[in-house]
Amino acid sequence: MPRTPRNRKPSRLTHLDARGRAQMVDVGAKPDTAREAVAEALLRMQPATLRLIVKGTSKKGDVFATARLAGIQAAKRTDELIPLCHAIALSSVRVEFEPRGKNRLRILATARCTGPTGVEMEALCAASVAALTVYDMVKAADRGMAVERVRLLEKKGGRSGHWTRKK
Repeated sequence: MPRTPRNRKPSRLTHLDARGRAQMVDVGAKPDTAREAVAEALLRMQPATLRLIVKGTSKKGDVFATARLAGIQAAKRTDELIPLCHAIALSSVRVEFEPRGKNRLRILATARCTGPTGVEMEALCAASVAALTVYDMVKAADRGMAVERVRLLEKKGGRSGHWTRKK
């Protein structure tokens, strides 16, 4: 098996069988553990658009409330959106918004469960859909908005333990 630059074996892709065909991973024998994942999405927009969102004066209503609900709903439906994800009994989903400077909005999504598989995809779906909902809510004011980044920041639980993104 080829070695990676750090001279270790690369991870086996568990969503592929021996012939390279997609498969759902069997997590039936894995123990239930407390799991948590935090993801972020970052949107860039015109300063006036961010002010509109923060002040709550969008013509479509409360952007944060709508995007928060959309993110939570997306986390709950991740298994319907991502083909090989398991249905997870989420215990908590939190979506928060942080203005960054004059023209950026950071969305943080945290998903929690107790189960045999992680919640990284649920947190990523929540952050992504919340960002897209913000875009939808204010696109009439700023079609040039951009979702610049969606990424996992942290995961806890399971066999691999605690992982945190290094800057």
